Amino acid sequence: MDHGPRTGNKVALTFDADMTDGMLASLRAGRVKSYANLRILDLLERDEVPATFFLTGKWVQRYPDVTRRIADNPRFELANHTYGHAAFTGDCYDLPSQPVNELRGDVAKTFEVIKPYGGRQTRYFRFPGLCHDAATLDALAPLGVTVVDGDVVSGDPFATAWKPLVRAVLDHVRPGSVVIMHVTEANAAMTDEALPHILAGLRERGLVPAPLSEVLAAA
Repeated sequence: MDHGPRTGNKVALTFDADMTDGMLASLRAGRVKSYANLRILDLLERDEVPATFFLTGKWVQRYPDVTRRIADNPRFELANHTYGHAAFTGDCYDLPSQPVNELRGDVAKTFEVIKPYGGRQTRYFRFPGLCHDAATLDALAPLGVTVVDGDVVSGDPFATAWKPLVRAVLDHVRPGSVVIMHVTEANAAMTDEALPHILAGLRERGLVPAPLSEVLAAA
């Protein structure tokens, strides 16, 4: 699914929490400080804004306290973004690759990693890089997941300024939209600066953030 119904005024703000072995190595070596942007959580909590977080299993294991904070907020939903943010199709940006026959086990493992944290857990799943094909979708079918891409891509990974992110979202957002952003601070450093302006722009347009489940409910 890319979006919910174009009726009403609800939109879903979604945040991917990527984590690869390379990112873990950068943390261990001190090349980066953090892949958990707590300023995003601070803002969402302060303004009581609902959001949905697509979590990789390795991110959850690296940031259990942050995961618990997300799960403990009744306005936040938890979803699945694979275990180690590998690509299951060819030529998916520069992501590490993994055979498609390992996809089902990878996703099932990630649900098990997330499960103990409780909260508003979903069966939503997002492919890294949004890269998928018929074979990958067939592989996931037995798990009963709903694959969610999104119709508004913020472009926040590796952005060097916040204003283009605001324009990317507000120029394309519509009722029922699913907005894709990232909570991985070191490689999405501008997201927390853009977010207040995105929220203000949504208010000006009469659009209201809601959990992904509510945005997709009538689809």
